[in-house]
Amino acid sequence: MQKKKIAPRNKTRKIYVGSVPVGGGSLISVQTMTKTDTRDVKSTVRQIKSLQKAGCEIIRIAVPDIEAAKALGSIKKSVSIPVIADIHFDWRLALEAIKQGVDALRINPGNIGATWKVSEVVSAASDRHIPIRIGVNAGSLSKKLLAKYGHPTPEALVESAVEHINILEQLNFREIKVSLKASNIPTTVDAYRLFSRRFRYPLHIGISEAGPSFTGIIKSSVGLGILLAEGIGDTMRVSLSADPSEEIRVAYEILKSLGLRTKGANIISCPTCGRCEIDIRGLASKVESRLKNIDKPITVAVMGCAVNGPGEAREADIGIAGGKGIGLLFRKGKIIKHVEEKELLNELMQEINK
Repeated sequence: MQKKKIAPRNKTRKIYVGSVPVGGGSLISVQTMTKTDTRDVKSTVRQIKSLQKAGCEIIRIAVPDIEAAKALGSIKKSVSIPVIADIHFDWRLALEAIKQGVDALRINPGNIGATWKVSEVVSAASDRHIPIRIGVNAGSLSKKLLAKYGHPTPEALVESAVEHINILEQLNFREIKVSLKASNIPTTVDAYRLFSRRFRYPLHIGISEAGPSFTGIIKSSVGLGILLAEGIGDTMRVSLSADPSEEIRVAYEILKSLGLRTKGANIISCPTCGRCEIDIRGLASKVESRLKNIDKPITVAVMGCAVNGPGEAREADIGIAGGKGIGLLFRKGKIIKHVEEKELLNELMQEINK
C-alpha cells in the first residue's frame, strides 16, 4: 500500500537566523528558549550547550533589562548556535542586543512606541542583516482589537500581525518572521491558516502555554501536527512547563512522525495484550532511554508477540519480539536469531551499534 503524503510545504520567503535558513523550503528548524536568568552567563551558556547537544538549532533568550541585554555578548561568544533576543516594549534593549551581536530579534514594532524608536531598531537590524520575529500572542492583544472582536479570535491575531508588518514594511524592512500563538488549538491553527493564505513571510509555529509535560505534549502534538501536515511552518517550538530539553525531544518526535525530519530513533512498540508474556512496557522504556541521545535515523521495534511481532514490524530497521523465556531479534522482518529473554535488550543494543 502506498503511503499517503502530507501536503506540500507552503512557499515562504527565505531568511537567515545566523547560519540557519528559515523558510523557502529549508528544513523545519527546532528551537526553544532558555529558562535560566540571562544575567547569569555561566548557567545560561551551560543550558544552551546542553540544548544544542539535544538538537536545538536556534535559541531564544529573554531580555528583561539592560543588564541582561549586556550579558548577551558574552553568551553569544560562548555558544555556536544562533541567538534570538526576546524583547518586549523597550527599543533600547533591542539596540543593545544588536550591539552585543545577536542573530535575530523577537520584538513587536507596534509596541515600541514612537516611530523614531522603531526606525532606530529597524536601521540597526538592517545594518547587521538581523531579522525580526513578530510574535503575536492571544494573551497580549491590544485593547482595540479585543474591543473589535470581543475575544482573541483567529482574525484578531492575524490583524495584529498585519499591523506590525505594515510598520516594518513602511520602513522598507522585510526580513520578517511571524508567529500567531494561543493556548487554544483551534484558534492557533485557524490563525496560521488565515495568515498563510495572505502572506509569504516564514512562520514560527507553536502552541503557547501548552502546559506540563503530559498535557502539553498532547496539545502541541495535535496543534503542530495539523499545521505541519498542511504544509504550514518553517521553524517550531514546543512550549512545556518542563525542562527545555524535553521540548526539543518532543519537537523532533512530531517532525519524525510526519516524515519531515529523521533525527534520532523512531521507536515502535505494541500496546500489549493477553498474548504478551514479557514486560513490554518496561523493555520499551529501557530501549527508549538507551536511544534517547542517538543521532542516526533508525526505526526500532519492541514487540510482545514472537508469533506476529516480526511481521507486524517488518518495516523496522531492527527489532525484538518477546516470548516466554526466549525472544527473537529481527531485521526488516527477518529473524536473525533466538535470544534468551534476559539478553534481549543487550542483543538489540549490540546490533544497533553495529
